Amino acid sequence: MKKAVVVFSGGQDSTTCLVQALSRYDEVHAITFDYGQRHSEEIETARRLASRLGIAAHKVMDVTMLGELAISALTRDEIPVSFELQENGLPNTFVPGRNILFLTLAAIYAYQVGAEAVITGVCETDFSGYPDCRDEFVKALNQAVSLGLDRAIRFETPLMWLDKAETWALADHYGHLDTVRQQTLTCYNGIAGDGCGACPACDLRSRGLQQYLADKAGVLARLHQKTGLGEKSGC
Repeated sequence: MKKAVVVFSGGQDSTTCLVQALSRYDEVHAITFDYGQRHSEEIETARRLASRLGIAAHKVMDVTMLGELAISALTRDEIPVSFELQENGLPNTFVPGRNILFLTLAAIYAYQVGAEAVITGVCETDFSGYPDCRDEFVKALNQAVSLGLDRAIRFETPLMWLDKAETWALADHYGHLDTVRQQTLTCYNGIAGDGCGACPACDLRSRGLQQYLADKAGVLARLHQKTGLGEKSGC
C-alpha cells in the first residue's frame, strides 16, 4: 500500500497537493502545525478541508515554540504585513526555520505511519522570497532526514516549478478548482476564499487565477509540458 503525508495548512498550495495525493496514493495522511500563526482560522480551515476530502488521518501538532522564537509578521499581530522587503532582502512574512521544522516533523510522522513520501507545496518558481521554499534546501534536508531516520522517506514538491496559474490548472485537473478557490485560506489577513484582495498572498493568488481563467488552454498546455498530466488523462 502506497502511503503519503501531506504538510497541510489549508491554503491553496497545500490543498492542491492534497487532492493530487489522493489520486496517487492508497492512503493519505495530513499534518497541520499550530505555530502561533497570525490567524487560528487557518487551522480550522485545514480541519474542515481534511474532513471533507476524506483522508485517512489528520494530525494537528502544537509547535508554538516556533512562534515564540521566530519573529515575523505571521507570528506577531503588531507587525503589519508589508509588500516591501526587509534589509536582509526577505519579506517580513518569512518565519525563520518554519519548513525546517515542519518537514522534519512530517518525516517523523511518515516514519511512524509507514509512509514513503512527505508532500509539501513549496514553490521556487512563483514564491514569496522564502529561502526554505527552494529546491536546493528541500533536497538537502531530505538527504539529512533520510540519513537520520535510516529510512528513505521521499520529499515531494509537486508545485516546485509551477507558477500560480499552473497551480490553479492543477487543481482544476483534479476537479477541485472551486474547492480551492472557495474553501481554502491563503490570505495574510485571515479571510478565506478570494481573501482581502490587498495583501501579498492575495495578490499572487488572484493574478494566477486571472491568468488561468483568461487562457486555460495555454496554461494547461504548459502544465502538460512540465508534468505530463495532460498526456495521461486528456487534461
